[in-house]
This record gives sequence, structure tokens and C-alpha cells, in this order.
Amino acid sequence: MPLSEKLNLHSYSLRKFKNKFFYVLCLICLIIAIVPLLSILFEVIVRGAPAINWQFLTGNGLRNNIGPAIQGTLILIGLTSAIGIPIGILTGVYLAEYGNNKYATWIRTINDILTGFPSIIVGITAYSLIVVGLTGTFSPMAGAVALAFIMIPIVARTTEESLKLVPNSVREASMALGIHRWRTTLSVMLPSAKGGLITGIVLAIARIAGETAPILLTILGNFYFFQGLNAPIDALPLRIYLSSRSHLQIEQTQAWGAALVLILIVLTLNICVRLASRGRNKGTR
Repeated sequence: MPLSEKLNLHSYSLRKFKNKFFYVLCLICLIIAIVPLLSILFEVIVRGAPAINWQFLTGNGLRNNIGPAIQGTLILIGLTSAIGIPIGILTGVYLAEYGNNKYATWIRTINDILTGFPSIIVGITAYSLIVVGLTGTFSPMAGAVALAFIMIPIVARTTEESLKLVPNSVREASMALGIHRWRTTLSVMLPSAKGGLITGIVLAIARIAGETAPILLTILGNFYFFQGLNAPIDALPLRIYLSSRSHLQIEQTQAWGAALVLILIVLTLNICVRLASRGRNKGTR
């Protein structure tokens, strides 16, 4: 066999070995990451499933029912999304499309600070400004504002990065047809980056759904269904925190049950958002 063919064969064998090696390495890293997650999920299911029943999920006015907490969590997610998603998307669009100035640099810096901000500080700030200074009462609006400060940086960053991943030729082709830049951003760039936007929104919703510190200082909690935007409201993370501190075994079991319900709510929201976006994509095609 000629020397050149031997060298080519050796090079091919080496590349094949490297490919298999890094494939196995990535698989090992994936298993290392998934095993703790699955163990936590298994623990929540085993400990929380015995507490799940119709009265536990729908009861009102009792400490051992989480009906008001489920309703409060959904209300908080809705109010927070109504505040945080539009602001986050607009911020990300500005940074991606018009971000070559000093104002954009300041916004990115603030966004980075908010991303790493401890949630307890967000809760204290919302408590001082809204509960004490503005409304004088615990309320879902105060909780939604606090959670919005956690959601906005996540949505803004994912929106900016998703728009940057869209090839510049797409933008240039649209503007070459005489379409205004704002119209190009709205009708061409955002639909092209839809997958990244949806991922960012889903991640943000999953993050705020499990936050405890901000709502502990802003919504107070109660054992009744929704009584108004200016009245205290319950939520699953708050109920989990309070029940887990109890010395009673039944309340600790209920805390595990509430944690399982919270996981199922977040999972259901993620699936619904994905299915809705997929159906819309098929419709546009």
C-alpha cells in the first residue's frame, strides 16, 4: 500500500476514534446531568402522589387544600407574563436591531445585573416600593411586578440572541424590497426567530413559577380563592415553603403534593406553548 494511502487511512481512523470518544464523553455528561434530575422527580412523585385527591386540589378555605394556591399561581403567571413578555421582547428587539450606541450598553449592563440579582432583593424592593409605598397592601399586582423583574432579563437576552442568529441576508433582502426597518423587524425578523423567543418565554415562565422569596414579601398568602387585585393571594411556592416548615407529617406530605402539582403545571404550560407554536407554524406554511 502506498505511503499516502496509509497516512489517509491512519488519519481517518484517528478522526473516527475522536468522534466516538467525544460522543461517549457527551453521553456520559448527559447521564450525569439527567440522573440527579430524575432522582428529584422520582422523589417528588413518590412522596407527593399520596396527597393528591380531588378535595386536595379544589378545596377552599382550609390549610390542607391547595385549590387557592393553584389559582393564585396561574393568576401570577398570567399577570407577570402580561408585564414581562412585551417589555422583554421590545428590549431584546432594540438591543439586537438598534443596539450600537451607549444607551444599549447601559441597558445590557442593567439586564446583566438583573439576571444575577438575588430574588430576595427583588422581593424586598417590591415590598418597599409597592406594598409599603404605593398600595399599602399585599396583592397579586405587587407579586407580578416583582416577578416581572426576574422575567424581563431572561426574555430580553433570549430575544436579542435569537434575532442575532437570523442571517443578515434575510434582513437585507427585506429592506432591498423597500420595506421599512420596523416592518422588517416585525414581519420578517421576529417570525424567523420565533423558536428562540418561545424558548426564552418558556424558560422565564418556569423560573417565575417556582420563585418563593419575591411572593413571600408581596402577596402574603391566604386560604381562599381570588378576592381581588388588591387583596392577598395564595401561590404554590408559598404554600410549599410554609407547609415544609411544619412538624406535622401530613403537612409535609401536602408540601410534596403541592410541589408535584407545580411541576405538572409548568410541564403542561410548556407543552401547550410548544403545540400552539407548532400548529401556527404549520398554518403559515
